[in-house]
Amino acid sequence: MGGYPVLQTTSVTLAFILYLSVMMFIGVYFYRRTQNMSDYILGSRKLGAWVISMSAEASDMSGWMLMGLPGYAYLAGLNAGWIALGLGLGTLANWTLVAQRLRKYTELADNSLTLPDFLQNRYHAKSNLLRIVPAVFILIFFIIYTSSSFVASGKLFETVFGLPYIWALVLGGSVVIFYTSVGGFLAVVWTDFIQGIMMFCAIFLVPVMAAYALGGVDAAEAAIAAVNPAFFSPLTKPDGSAMTLVELVSLLAWGLGYFGQPHILVRFMAIRTSGALRHATRIAMTWVVVSLCAAVLVGVVGRPFLAQELTGANAERVFLLMTHELFSPFFAGLILSAVLAAIMSTVSSQLLVASSAFAQDLYRTMLRKDAGENELIWVNRLSTFVIAAIAMALALNPDSFILDIVAYAWAGFGAAFGPAILASLFWRRATRNGVLAGIVVGGLTVLIWKQLALFGLYEIVPGFFFSCLAIYVVSRLDAPPSEEITAVFDEVEKSEI
Repeated sequence: MGGYPVLQTTSVTLAFILYLSVMMFIGVYFYRRTQNMSDYILGSRKLGAWVISMSAEASDMSGWMLMGLPGYAYLAGLNAGWIALGLGLGTLANWTLVAQRLRKYTELADNSLTLPDFLQNRYHAKSNLLRIVPAVFILIFFIIYTSSSFVASGKLFETVFGLPYIWALVLGGSVVIFYTSVGGFLAVVWTDFIQGIMMFCAIFLVPVMAAYALGGVDAAEAAIAAVNPAFFSPLTKPDGSAMTLVELVSLLAWGLGYFGQPHILVRFMAIRTSGALRHATRIAMTWVVVSLCAAVLVGVVGRPFLAQELTGANAERVFLLMTHELFSPFFAGLILSAVLAAIMSTVSSQLLVASSAFAQDLYRTMLRKDAGENELIWVNRLSTFVIAAIAMALALNPDSFILDIVAYAWAGFGAAFGPAILASLFWRRATRNGVLAGIVVGGLTVLIWKQLALFGLYEIVPGFFFSCLAIYVVSRLDAPPSEEITAVFDEVEKSEI
């Protein structure tokens, strides 16, 4: 624990037990309502605007919004605001440009249930490469992404209960695996809805109460300036040096990742009608703007508020420790449950999409073409356990930075799938080979660039660029798509979306 206080009390424990019991009950409840793969993967496309918007943002933001981003702001001040700005703009672009068109197109393309399923049906591909290759990248990057959430859950249980990190990791992961594998998509989105509300309240309350405890806004501002005046300079890095253009672009480029995140895009596919997405967009953007601003403020206000300075990866505990200082034990337990909510909402979404990609796009395609609905549901459930176990193995190092792991996986999805999805939805001339080339080039660029760390540039930037270039060049070299392929594109274009 490195000298940081254990937050556990009987009241905190009761709050956690209450929260976990409700989440597991939801999983069992929706187990009885899951009859087929459409139910398990997309909830039969019957979900409303409030549920979808809250589920999308809760699964998006994860534990990194309550731990990773505040931790970075604790070290960097308002410099962390560039990440928040990039994410806010990316969220807006995703909801306004992609959501409605993807909802319409995936239903017209043979009621596609997964992104690989959509790409295969979109281009009437006779080979299975458009299923297999995307599914492989989904598994690779979701294992990395999920490991970041398991690191967050380990730190949470370690800080709250004083458990050894490994035991904390296993405890946090077990609950998520249970309700995801049992209840499927319906359990995930309804738990996300509850978790999204909890996250919003928690991230808003903590910086407000901390500023009040410091004597008000003016007093808090003076206290922050006394610790480090550079905290109010968004162009100053944690070490006091000025940001370069490359570093600024890298932080803003987080927004590019939204176009390719399968666990977010699948929410757009599951809403009742494309028209309902307009209402969902307003709800989602309100949630995102307030939550991201509050997350940065947690770290900034936390610097003077906490008496003990946090260093290294321990800076990501700032929200947990501030909650312990500010609130009564039971109420603190409810707020800390919101951190678990953030972690669980994303892990459950990621495990569901990854296991669906394995069952629907790998197992059914390569091993058991005649597999029935019940068999596929059980393959989904079993693969959830396997994928989670691998992710937990990657999360064994407690000194890992949550934000660094998320950044890697976020870039992988954004570069591999973002250009492919945009081209498939908006460019009539895009071809099957072009999209396949874009996925491979984007994904490999991120994997390679991350190891080389060239120019200090965030790997999503070259990955996204080279993926777009590959799609354009290969599509132009290909024969134009057939009328059969463009007919559905025209139908989407003409419909009210």
